[in-house]
Amino acid sequence: MPVNILMPALSPTMEKGNLAKWLKKEGDKVKAGDVIAEIETDKATMEVEAVDEGTIAKIMVAEGTADVPVNQVIAVLAEEGEDASAAAKATPSAPKPQAVSAPKSEAPKQEEQKPATVTAPQSSAPAPKTNGSGGRVFSSPLARRLAKDAGIDLSRVSGTGPHGRVIARDIESAKSGGAQMRAPSAPSGGTMPGVSGPSDDQIRAMYEDGSYESVPHDSMRKIIARRLLESKLTIPHFYLTADCDIGSLLRIREEINATAPQDKDGPAFKLSVNDFVIKAMAIALQKVPDANATWTDSAMLRHKHSDIGVAVSIPGGLVTPVIRNAEGKSLSAISNEMKDYAARAKAKKLKPNEFTGGTTAISNLGMYGVKDFAAVINPPHATILAVGAGEKRAVVRDGEIVAADVMSVTLSCDHRAVDGALGAQLLAAFREAIQKPLSLMV
Repeated sequence: MPVNILMPALSPTMEKGNLAKWLKKEGDKVKAGDVIAEIETDKATMEVEAVDEGTIAKIMVAEGTADVPVNQVIAVLAEEGEDASAAAKATPSAPKPQAVSAPKSEAPKQEEQKPATVTAPQSSAPAPKTNGSGGRVFSSPLARRLAKDAGIDLSRVSGTGPHGRVIARDIESAKSGGAQMRAPSAPSGGTMPGVSGPSDDQIRAMYEDGSYESVPHDSMRKIIARRLLESKLTIPHFYLTADCDIGSLLRIREEINATAPQDKDGPAFKLSVNDFVIKAMAIALQKVPDANATWTDSAMLRHKHSDIGVAVSIPGGLVTPVIRNAEGKSLSAISNEMKDYAARAKAKKLKPNEFTGGTTAISNLGMYGVKDFAAVINPPHATILAVGAGEKRAVVRDGEIVAADVMSVTLSCDHRAVDGALGAQLLAAFREAIQKPLSLMV
């Protein structure tokens, strides 16, 4: 029977993609592993491989089509020995997306406003918990009444009943403060709950017609905007800043680069200040393991390795490739890996596993002359280090004012996972490592 080829989910957060190019046409025979199409996501351009052997019977989505939802049928494959023309006449329907979509009518909104009218489904399938995406909250009638009387938002209560259903004891526990409440759900429309900003028309009315160019948002910019808004709304940020003396680092870096081994293409590596920053942060997380964590509603995830994401600017946005196990890698290995990631990130050729996950991130704007700044945490991380420019500053040493090479760094922390004292310990460990660069080579 015909096999539906679906728009794949190339990363955990992918919702839509652009079908950039078909590498096979209708009537072409393919075998498992053949590259049949190229898909553009907000982060990369990925190749789609055939998983079955057969003939491309029908292409359902033309190349160049933008915003194709994950799991939509993009082509039909006739299996070996099957009549391709017959398979092409079939009109397969795309499976329903697994993600819960926001309600399109007023009825579901009224249902949310009156939780007492919601009844639990009779199906024996597990009932999903709400996750802030507009999903239905499954709860018992008594729990709904108790929550309404107590003014408790059901979507913030973790259910302990069958399949995560919210029951009466969960509400009682929430009232007494004995239950861990979820963070308020982030809005999907880009506005803060209870606050509505000016509409597009109202904003445009502030400017004279013809005085601006309207550039539609691409998928990358939309996703970046949504994730940053969710981060600021759901993660309680606080910030710690320190000045680091990088005089020793600069001298050692110059010596190492001057004596780097040569190959046919030139030096085998060329260390940057950012390479030292990555290694220093990796070592700091190992020295302060409680800060190498990720917050979840049910548990704290304590990571064994320092997987450092590094923000890379690309046209239209940014991507954060991850240096895995950075604590065990040499500075030259980190340098070469980062150069490869940066080049492939700008060409949108990174693989999903190369820019997802990680235990912290680094955002370095020093090359632009920025002295210091505070970065927004990139979930699921609990910290991000913002790195400013190294510059000559007047400092006091032994009672004398001297010039020193100083770099300001600011650590943004998720207060749920990393409190003030723990964040200070992490920043102190980073500062010690970056000011003693020889320790990074051991």
